[in-house]
Amino acid sequence: MTDTTAGAAAIARAPRSKTRYKSPTARGRLPVLILFLPPALLLFTMFVILPMGEAAWYSLYRWNGYGVPTEFVGTRNFTVLFNNAAFSQALINNGLIIIVSLLLQIPLAIWLAMMLAHKIPGVVAFRLIFFLPYVLADVAAGLIWRFVYDGDYGLFAAIAGFLGVATPYVLADRDLAIYAVLGVVVWKYFGFHMMLFIAGLQSVDKSVLEAAEIDGATGWQKFRYVTLPLLSSTVRLSVFFAIIGSLQLFDLVMPLTGGGPSNSTQTMVTFLYTYGVTRMQVGLGSAVGVVLFVICVTLAFGYKRIFMRHD
Repeated sequence: MTDTTAGAAAIARAPRSKTRYKSPTARGRLPVLILFLPPALLLFTMFVILPMGEAAWYSLYRWNGYGVPTEFVGTRNFTVLFNNAAFSQALINNGLIIIVSLLLQIPLAIWLAMMLAHKIPGVVAFRLIFFLPYVLADVAAGLIWRFVYDGDYGLFAAIAGFLGVATPYVLADRDLAIYAVLGVVVWKYFGFHMMLFIAGLQSVDKSVLEAAEIDGATGWQKFRYVTLPLLSSTVRLSVFFAIIGSLQLFDLVMPLTGGGPSNSTQTMVTFLYTYGVTRMQVGLGSAVGVVLFVICVTLAFGYKRIFMRHD
């Protein structure tokens, strides 16, 4: 037997150390858990778990919000909900917002991030300008753009008067109002995604790009085969934020159109507010909340499990 074989046999016969799980008590973390976990669980239960349970419970009743709900209707609220044309339009609008966010907003953010990621004179000012719409409050942005779209006194009216053409009443047109909302959504949130991509580009190894340039790669080839793959985790995160944010869109739509005209710009959350709060149909509004919760949770966990499991 050679020395190498003997050494290998000795190692195989040697007792192997076993790594055992150490409980929080053994690691000295039990006092920390006792101190900080109960308050966090209490707050989470009071402000998340209990409201979710109450919404699910109220969705089984026909209730106007006063007194105690007594008229049990089972799943009738959900039946009425999915037979409601306004809610169907809200689902379509949420889908349109997601599509526009993925196909227009995120590519625009990547393009601007590629231009503003380099240290050039004035780059900080341009980053600030493009990021300012996201910092602006959603309600304020909706009111500003409502004035811009106004066909009597807004910016569109002034431009139409200057050009000598008929003034378009965009927000009063059932077919055009949703496109006006989509334009404001892109303007409002692309700066957030741009900053995500700028942060991701700053972590890209410059030597890899220099090697690709030495090999003769063009600017598009460097982006397609080097930069974009290295940004894949940031892209997945940006897509996740865009989808969840599109499903929860509310503050921007209410001051801009209020869901009108004729429910053409309703989203699921504005529909919930209109019917559950304004019209005091709390049971129907709670059913909308349950549907929205199920959609968001399913998409969130499904997306993270499929696309972000390695991030």
